[in-house]
Amino acid sequence: MNGSPRPAGPRSLAQRREAARVPDGLAEVPRVLLLVPDPHARFAGVELDGRFFADEVLANGYGVCSYVFVWDVHRDVPSTLDESLRRYAGRFGDLRMRPDLATLTPVPGALAVVCDVEWPDGAAVDIAPRTVLTRQLAALEERGLVPSVGIEHEVTFRGADGEPLTAHPVDYALGGTENLRPVLTTAAELLARAGLGVESARAECHPGQYEIVLRHRDALAACDDALLQQFLVRRAAAEHGVTAGYAAAEGNGRGSSGHVHLSLSALDGSSVDRDRLNAFLAGVLRHARALTPIWAPTWNSYVRLRTGPFSPRVLRWGTDDRTAAVRVAGGDTPRLEFRFAGADAQPHLVLAALLAAGITGLDENLAPPAEGEVCGELAGSPWEALAECSELLGPAVAAQQKSLLRAEIEAGLESVSDWQRERARLRS
Repeated sequence: MNGSPRPAGPRSLAQRREAARVPDGLAEVPRVLLLVPDPHARFAGVELDGRFFADEVLANGYGVCSYVFVWDVHRDVPSTLDESLRRYAGRFGDLRMRPDLATLTPVPGALAVVCDVEWPDGAAVDIAPRTVLTRQLAALEERGLVPSVGIEHEVTFRGADGEPLTAHPVDYALGGTENLRPVLTTAAELLARAGLGVESARAECHPGQYEIVLRHRDALAACDDALLQQFLVRRAAAEHGVTAGYAAAEGNGRGSSGHVHLSLSALDGSSVDRDRLNAFLAGVLRHARALTPIWAPTWNSYVRLRTGPFSPRVLRWGTDDRTAAVRVAGGDTPRLEFRFAGADAQPHLVLAALLAAGITGLDENLAPPAEGEVCGELAGSPWEALAECSELLGPAVAAQQKSLLRAEIEAGLESVSDWQRERARLRS
């Protein structure tokens, strides 16, 4: 089964619901993979028999353990967990997954579907990344607006020896990328079969680095599909005995980004005047520093924020300026490219944070600073980010992000690296 191409451009939440139909022959699908985005930019998944899914799960949902929204990267409950979140890990009970049929996607050996989650009483799970984003989309629609979103993730391919598959930078190169070709061919086939709608693909500026960009689409689809793309690219890499890495910094001076391109239109499809886009931009710039834990959730994230002008920590905007934190592109139909986040950031939370911050600018009719004017900077370390963590997405999300960032700090302080050993040697 091949997937239907994802529709490009904006869709309201109501239009997404209208698109969520049960396909013919669903009961004949041998396996269905239920997927839930977790806080670490990956899926928690459960495989089900296709007929059982059609007969039971469509109507009643299916269980997933509540701790998936507070676990650390090792899938353990961190000792840093905020007391307000203990309900997620106190009894390790079940939440209920509700499949979003607008997300049906063929993957190798199965049909995947991304799910929302709820408590057994039907209440929404406040810290589930998909729920966080949906609430901000509803808030934006209350203001008569709907976004169209494109997400750019850079990936680095490494061989079994741990070395990048290209030995030198290959930005826009054709030659020198031959070692990448087998895995890229498999990835392209999987993405095409899934119907994810690739717009472009090219070699990037660091050894082994590549970028595959999906077409712009509605916000939920953009975030779900970014994670589906990573899942399929990693699957392709595994078939060839290589790894596909989405670290924010694969090495000193080697940043990998998760840039977000965002445009706004009215619910009726008409264009939005530049003043409203400017107000949205101003809101994001005002809150960007306090939202650093969303853009930079790992220890490695802060290495990327120090790597140079293409992963800028300084906050300013510029017209078609890739050295600015926010690039205004698109000419007569402008879009905003937010360059804060690394490839390790959780896309649903990144986009929710952008929308929440932008909405404050819309509501207050803010004006952005002059083009090129510095108006602050992102937090430069996880400690700074933790101290200033925003509650713009609600106190529960803030508690979740603080808990996970504390866990990241503790893990970093408890590890011994080659860098530490080298510095110790130099002291002898």
